[in-house]
Amino acid sequence: MARRAAGGAGGAGVKGARRPELRLPPLAAYDGGGLEPDGVYDGLEFTEADFAGQDASGARFMDCALTGCALDETRLRNARLLDSVLTGVRGVGTNLSEATLRDVELVDARLGGVQLHGAVLERVVIRGGKIDYLNLRAANLRDVVFEGCVLVEPDFGGARLERVEFVDCALKRADLTGVTLTDVDLRGAVEIDIARGVERLAGAVVSTAQLLDLAPVLAGQMGIRVEG
Repeated sequence: MARRAAGGAGGAGVKGARRPELRLPPLAAYDGGGLEPDGVYDGLEFTEADFAGQDASGARFMDCALTGCALDETRLRNARLLDSVLTGVRGVGTNLSEATLRDVELVDARLGGVQLHGAVLERVVIRGGKIDYLNLRAANLRDVVFEGCVLVEPDFGGARLERVEFVDCALKRADLTGVTLTDVDLRGAVEIDIARGVERLAGAVVSTAQLLDLAPVLAGQMGIRVEG
């Protein structure tokens, strides 16, 4: 069961994200059977399992640990991942649309084309690894920390982010179209590259150096021509 942390680093004028503090109970080894739609998986340890192409839509994972599992084209639509740790998972096209992730740690993932549109993420830490083409359109993120990871062309279109922190994280060609930001702390990001939606940065805090890096994009968005 997760114990809630009091709060994140935050800063003056910014509310920090609350991180999960996970204390998993003794876990039973997964028996190796396939996942099932609406399945219930409590207190289980999945190690190097291959879930490629399997359908676990609507399933619930609670107090679970997934380590080194393959999630290529795994269907987890409307699934609930609660009080769980995912370490070294990998895959392309994992479908977590409209899923709920609460008190979850995702560590050193190698994922591409993950579908999290319409999902709810609350007290989630994504640490290390690389995620290409992360689809978070219309998702709700509250108390989420991206730490030491690389996000390539993440799509936050229409999403709502509240108390979200980017720490030692690289954002490459991010799409912020229609996003709503509240207490979003970008100061710890090592790279901020915004392809679309730079005008939606209201509600975020950046460092002076980051503001200078963003100046050309902001000027272009406002129709300002800089010469000399």
